[in-house]
Amino acid sequence: MSGPPDPRLILHEDELDAGLELLLLAEAALWAAVDQGLEAEGLGLGRSHWRAAFLLRRRPGIGVQELAHLTSLSKQAASRILVDLAAKGLVEKHAGDEDGRRRSAALTARGQAFEAAIGERLRAQLGRAYRQGGLDRVGGARAILAALAGGRLRSPTPAGGR
Repeated sequence: MSGPPDPRLILHEDELDAGLELLLLAEAALWAAVDQGLEAEGLGLGRSHWRAAFLLRRRPGIGVQELAHLTSLSKQAASRILVDLAAKGLVEKHAGDEDGRRRSAALTARGQAFEAAIGERLRAQLGRAYRQGGLDRVGGARAILAALAGGRLRSPTPAGGR
């Protein structure tokens, strides 16, 4: 990413509102694609299940605490999502190397196929949007999204490590 932010950039309320509107509409379009994929998979799982599977593909070995942090779910809800995925044979849980109480999770081959089937829809959608916006703007779009993600972009590894 390029240097510090330009202090001359001043955005007015209606410009910020237009950006928020675009984010909300983009989110709705992405979740609609996820919903279609979930329906096609026929496993009776919801958006949070796919989101957890995606994050497990990107960050193998995360546990309940990190999943809760990344998704803003409670630890109980994150735990329930992992239990549901494990019950469908999509996730395996393992005791931590240094802390046996910490249970890390990883996608099974079936879980990887589940994530890929739905994720491919989103990657295609994002690829089309990047091409439409232009290659020279992809870096700027990613920088803005990374700034919005804040601490979730690279969350700390919980005590006990991976």
